Amino acid sequence: MLERLLDSVILIDHFNGVPIATAFISSIDPRKTAISVISYAEILVGLNDEGATKAKSLLNHYEILSIDPSIAEKAAELRRRYGWKLPDAFQAALALSYQIKLCTRNTKDFKPERHSFVEIPYQL
Repeated sequence: MLERLLDSVILIDHFNGVPIATAFISSIDPRKTAISVISYAEILVGLNDEGATKAKSLLNHYEILSIDPSIAEKAAELRRRYGWKLPDAFQAALALSYQIKLCTRNTKDFKPERHSFVEIPYQL
């Protein structure tokens, strides 16, 4: 059963060599962790071919959640309500739809005291 959705920023921190991000990723169970197709693309766009090949070996350990019309409708609702950028609204819609935590360090948009589905594993 899934517990969390890793936001791109956590994975980017890891790939940029941020030790606390790597420690966090190493501490979680990949069988209970997902990433979205959005995060998958966001990670790969910033890498060359060799880096992308290495990144895929980690990314493919997680369940990859897709976006369907019901997720898109939820994301549109969240974007209207909170003014989030569309990728953030999709992340939130996926987390809410799957009833899992959105694991991010984006406290600007996702304040855990306001949004109970948000998990902030570390701060820089």
